[in-house]
Amino acid sequence: MTKQVLFTPTLIPYIFNLAFGDINEYGNLDDLSISNNGDRNKILATIVNVVDRYTNRFPERYIFFAGSTEHRTRLYRMAISLHLEELSETFDILADLNGNWEFVPFHKELNVKAFLVKRKLIKFEI
Repeated sequence: MTKQVLFTPTLIPYIFNLAFGDINEYGNLDDLSISNNGDRNKILATIVNVVDRYTNRFPERYIFFAGSTEHRTRLYRMAISLHLEELSETFDILADLNGNWEFVPFHKELNVKAFLVKRKLIKFEI
């Protein structure tokens, strides 16, 4: 099954929604499909790679994402938690706890509804 990552603008300037899923028989992205082919870790690593490349090209943009189900959001939280130290070197990672677009810095113990990430700006002195 062909997969797709799609970035679309939201109503809030500089915030883009990340959508991910299978391409269905009609050519549309289906974010509710379940492949069950054992490639979850490869898919998550690919999504991180795509976000890394996207935010490298557009460092001023924030990426908003949530799972299409509560289970998938929990999966994203677990994956981010597992790699938090490494991801935090490149990204500011924020969490929405109530689904009301009020974000706080992410840490492992949070019960998260959605995420907002942004590439950190590199600071250096001349």
